[in-house]
Amino acid sequence: MIKTLVNAFKIKEIRGKLFFTFLMLLVLRIGAQLPIPGTDSSVISSVLSQYSGSFGFFDAMTGGSFSDYSVFALSITPYITSSIIIQLLTIAIPKLEEMQREGEEGRKKLAAGTRYLTVALALIESIAMAIGFGNLGLFGDEYTFWNVLMSVFSMTAGSAAVMWIGEQITEFGVGNGISMVLLFNIVSRIPEDIASLFTKYVSGQYEKGIGYSILGAVVIIAIIVFVVAFVVVLNAGERRIPVQYSQKVVGRRMIGGNSSYIPLKVNTSSVIPVIFASSLMQFPVIIANLFGSSATWTHYLTTSYWFNLDNMQYTIGFIVYVLLIVFFSYFYTSITFNPMEVSNNMKKQGGFIPGIRPGAPTTDYLNKILGYVVFIGAVGLIIVATVPIFFSGVFGADISFGGTSLIIIVGVVLETMKAIESMMVVRNYRGFLAE
Repeated sequence: MIKTLVNAFKIKEIRGKLFFTFLMLLVLRIGAQLPIPGTDSSVISSVLSQYSGSFGFFDAMTGGSFSDYSVFALSITPYITSSIIIQLLTIAIPKLEEMQREGEEGRKKLAAGTRYLTVALALIESIAMAIGFGNLGLFGDEYTFWNVLMSVFSMTAGSAAVMWIGEQITEFGVGNGISMVLLFNIVSRIPEDIASLFTKYVSGQYEKGIGYSILGAVVIIAIIVFVVAFVVVLNAGERRIPVQYSQKVVGRRMIGGNSSYIPLKVNTSSVIPVIFASSLMQFPVIIANLFGSSATWTHYLTTSYWFNLDNMQYTIGFIVYVLLIVFFSYFYTSITFNPMEVSNNMKKQGGFIPGIRPGAPTTDYLNKILGYVVFIGAVGLIIVATVPIFFSGVFGADISFGGTSLIIIVGVVLETMKAIESMMVVRNYRGFLAE
């Protein structure tokens, strides 16, 4: 990876794209530090300290902008939500599915719809946050209509600006802009979390003896390395189903007869099931918190209460969390991968899986293999998502770069490196053709 970056910086065109990406991300961090006038961010920090399980992951995705209640408080989250909604609607509504198959023109229409939906969601979320946190004292003694309006306008405009930054990176920078924004937001919180862990488990244990400090450092490093390595393996793992294409005569030539494979990723749905499960469980908790309710039932749905040795009864909610991850893993895979369509396409092109007849038997075989693969991927997601929750509950190690964040980080880094390598390959081909 380092070698690829070094070689990329030697190329003027790619170096310019990398520099542009860096500038856009710098603008993103500057905007994240701009507070909304008339608000007291300490109110948000107080709520986060009480309900870190409800808002912690959201705050990590915004790079701390949410806890600071800055102009970019919503960051890229409305766009991510709207993209998922449009993707689901594309599967459910035939007209949108046809639009997607129209090519570039259809994709532009869907992209425009995603932008409009992003602004609408940002408006709804900003209104809910301004009123909810306003009731908790966000505006102090100046809880007026105009202050609420200023807050709503600032957050909605900020979310639209972050969306624009992401699109500019996609067009003129390196990699997928939205993914880069999300990656940068999460990574920006890591130094603070590492410092917190060091203070609590390394320097904080020095009074007990140097051995405790060394042990704390070794355990922290070992856990981080294990989780990162596990996420890399989970993202890279795939089941390759061999496909053989029959030979046929076209004119005087014999074509076909080659072999290929269908790559089924172990983590077919990426981090989506964890986000869906977390959002579904935390939605009623967030609503209850915004209305000032601190009912005991919310503890069963809040990750910060799970695996707490003093109150293990709340860990029952973890079982629901696991079941939701498994359900959404199968659900999301079912709408993004269609075995029947793959089987029909193979049949049209004269392809078949060795030992399996084309048509319905191939569809059944793909469904069977997909079921195994998705289950393995779901178990992997559960392990990655559980590690930070477990250590948070047992040892009180609150960190923002949990398993879900690491899946995003690893996925985006690998995707970006592939994009840089592709640009280098294309440039080499151009140079070869020019000669």
